[in-house]
Amino acid sequence: MNPKNIVVVGASRGIGREISIQLSESHNVLAISRNIEKLRALENTETNHPINIAAADVTVPNYGEVLENILSQYFSSVDVLINCAGYLVNKPLTETSDAEMLAVFQTNVLGLMASCKAVIPAMKDGGHIVNIGSMGGFQGSVKFPGLSVYSASKSAVAGFSECLAAETADLNIQVNCLAIGAAQTEMLEEAFPGYKAPLSAGEMANFIGDFALNANKYINGKTIPVSVSTP
Repeated sequence: MNPKNIVVVGASRGIGREISIQLSESHNVLAISRNIEKLRALENTETNHPINIAAADVTVPNYGEVLENILSQYFSSVDVLINCAGYLVNKPLTETSDAEMLAVFQTNVLGLMASCKAVIPAMKDGGHIVNIGSMGGFQGSVKFPGLSVYSASKSAVAGFSECLAAETADLNIQVNCLAIGAAQTEMLEEAFPGYKAPLSAGEMANFIGDFALNANKYINGKTIPVSVSTP
């Protein structure tokens, strides 16, 4: 199998970090995050293919342009984009500031959209975009107090992914959203202190990586729950 060129946004910790490590065993990975120190630690991980890193902040207005410039430095084309960047505020809506609401949507929705917009032109021979959603944004799933803003942002990711798949069909680019449940990450610990998830970040990353490489042969424009437990 020829190595694929894979972009992982939100790669400095948690599932995004694990995805970058696992996929770099057989593929070329470009890991994106605003945390350059954690990216450098990731870059030093020993894998079969060196992990390329680049710092970019999904919340800044020119992020899309920055990402386009980064891509041109590393890849002539992109096969897979995995959007993992996420931000969570665990507060009742009435206690959540406008700035916090904006930060959640800038990271989880607008930044994700900008990543797709920047990468799609580089997917010259088809490709797969995998947007990481949440069971919090999956209609009909169990919901939890304090996560209304976060869950709303992930609902937006699901709807966006399904519509984008229709827009990119003629380009042979498939787009899917994985509404993931509980995996043991820093963000889960922040939302549910002391809770022990049934899956590690590495286990969830293994599923997502395999899905990103293979599932677009069979699935397109879908939001798929990936959950043993919520939380």
